[in-house]
Amino acid sequence: MKQIISFLLRKIPRKYLQLVSHHGLRVLALFYSGNNVECTVCHSTFRKFLPYGRKSRENALCPKCLALERHRLIWLYLERKTDFFTRKNKMLHIAPELCFMDRFESLPNLDYITGDIESPLAKVKMDIHDIPFEENTFDVIFCNHVLEHVEDDILAMKEMRRVLKPGGWAILQVPFFYPLKKETYEDKSITSPAEREKAFGQDDHVRMFGEDYGARLASAGFKVTEDKLVMELSEDEVSRFALPRQEIIFRVEK
Repeated sequence: MKQIISFLLRKIPRKYLQLVSHHGLRVLALFYSGNNVECTVCHSTFRKFLPYGRKSRENALCPKCLALERHRLIWLYLERKTDFFTRKNKMLHIAPELCFMDRFESLPNLDYITGDIESPLAKVKMDIHDIPFEENTFDVIFCNHVLEHVEDDILAMKEMRRVLKPGGWAILQVPFFYPLKKETYEDKSITSPAEREKAFGQDDHVRMFGEDYGARLASAGFKVTEDKLVMELSEDEVSRFALPRQEIIFRVEK
């Protein structure tokens, strides 16, 4: 299974996987029945989660809603540390994840807009370097695992800050490859997929973020909070929900 999923992720563009993958994976859920792990997003239980990733991680993907480790942690953060599910908010979800979309869409308190440069699932086709909304439009923005792909991450951060309302907040997660470099590494002369994978951890990444990620967010004008929720949880919860043990949630505010 690990080899099959890794092959599909490497060979099939994301925009096509988004359209069909959830149908096949839900069939697989029948073979993973059990009660050892629980998805915080859809509350389904399984013997274990599916492996996932180009370099496959065990116990990662919920076959019911397609939540990964980081999604389960973000959902827990929203439930335990925010008023996201009760306060009226206008939200922009960039590169929207399937596990969140229908659930966010159904929230009566949320005016929910999705945007992406290529995803067939997004409502608005947009380039994150030039977001097509006026300043001070949104209360909340989600943009997860995007900034490692874009040409100018600082410009993208500034654009997200521009369209946030004063007092608005965003969750801006990026992948980290441990041990972390002190400073974010990028080199525009590296263009081949093989060399990008070697340099940045994945063949469609253009930078590898380091310990200075929070400082880069701050340089775009954000107030940055590095929330370590996963490190506050019991070992039973971390294991039960199969959470990423080193994941820091980067919440930024305007």
